[in-house]
Amino acid sequence: MARGDTAGPTQPRHTLLIVDDEPSLRFSIGEWARDLGYRPLEAADGAAALDLVRDAEVDAVILDLRLGTEDGLQVLRRLRAEEPALPVVMLTGHGTIEHAVEAMRLGAFDFVTKSLPENLPHLELMLERALEHSRLRREVEEARREKLPPILGESPGLRAALQRLERAGKSGTATILIHGETGSGKGLLARYLHAHSARAQGPFVELNCSAIPEQLLESELYGHEKGAFTDAKRFKKGLFELADGGALFLDEIGEMTPGLQAKLLHVLETRTFRRVGGGSDITVDVRVIAATHRNLQKAVAEGRFREDLYFRLNVVPIEVPPLRARPEDVEVMAAHFAAQFCRELGRPPARIHPETLRILLDYAWPGNVRELRNLMERVVLLEADDEIRPEHLPPELAASRAGERAAAPAAGVLPPGVVRPLAEVEKLAIEHALCVCEGNKTLAARRLGISRQTLRTKLKEYALPDDPEPET
Repeated sequence: MARGDTAGPTQPRHTLLIVDDEPSLRFSIGEWARDLGYRPLEAADGAAALDLVRDAEVDAVILDLRLGTEDGLQVLRRLRAEEPALPVVMLTGHGTIEHAVEAMRLGAFDFVTKSLPENLPHLELMLERALEHSRLRREVEEARREKLPPILGESPGLRAALQRLERAGKSGTATILIHGETGSGKGLLARYLHAHSARAQGPFVELNCSAIPEQLLESELYGHEKGAFTDAKRFKKGLFELADGGALFLDEIGEMTPGLQAKLLHVLETRTFRRVGGGSDITVDVRVIAATHRNLQKAVAEGRFREDLYFRLNVVPIEVPPLRARPEDVEVMAAHFAAQFCRELGRPPARIHPETLRILLDYAWPGNVRELRNLMERVVLLEADDEIRPEHLPPELAASRAGERAAAPAAGVLPPGVVRPLAEVEKLAIEHALCVCEGNKTLAARRLGISRQTLRTKLKEYALPDDPEPET
């Protein structure tokens, strides 16, 4: 057992799951795998196999086609749904061409007959190729992730959104609905989710539903046959077909008309559709990620959005906080964008003057991250050289800063010769901060120089209302 000695029994190369209803066969394959340096795990049925895949770091699976009364192809389907990238080699004593074709269609890496031990060298070769293929897939996924624009910021709201995305990525099928204001980065988060999911090797296709006229949107999504309508000069695949095996990102889903909403619901529930003008069903394996800046619950109540589609999309809701709700992210984003555009122009990074930074922090950013990015591009290109100063900023930011100063407490609060109790002044300062920040406690606390929890403690101490923060 030279190979087993080389690999070392205490340091197995990979974990191999053996799924077969015959204990003696599981034992024999397990001992053979251990001699090759694998760490073998055993399961007698599909449920036990799925539990092991969920609980352990399984690198490859040998799966019998017949598990007593259980169909191994059904187990393969469930394994692929749980872990689309996990390599599975099918093993059978009853192999047929039809079985092999179906197993490969469902995503099996290969199909080996159960003629043991003479087929063990072939099985060893298949496992080595499957693991190498899996390694290359991981490298491709990592390369794709590195090409993604970075998601900047450490604010609690952003961190919470990213954590939910990473957890959602572990499921290859759950639909995701991303809520957030225009310009807050919903598209970037959708790409981040795809890149950190088991579908990362598949395509990522995106469509802005508000940018396509209603009469063309159906053709974009589902494709059309030649001659299906006046301008259908040739056959065309739709985005669902192009996204097969990957993800389809539908931005501004709230703009979709009721008729198309019904068709989308059908596709989400059945995974099948017909091209415009087509006569046969097409089956696809696509994860749908939707995004909207609208309040879809309100749209449902008003009859503008289907309730059943809303619930079907909203399996995993993700809330992207607006930039004004995470001022702690403004500085790092501004510095990143400034450095990026300076680099593109072949210049050293421009510094941000402290007063400029204060103006940026005080601004409400109605256009969110997109507005900040566009601002830094304009300033670096047209105004600033080595330092971004307040006079380089557009008038609306300076006007916002002036308005904030005008809203400061009147001098009468501290008239000459009068000393007010410290608690009274502190209470006035808190009231003023909440007024200026439009009830946003996170922003008010930051500008007061205290933690949000301290602010809430002060609200209770001074019997000030602790109202829920306004929806953003």
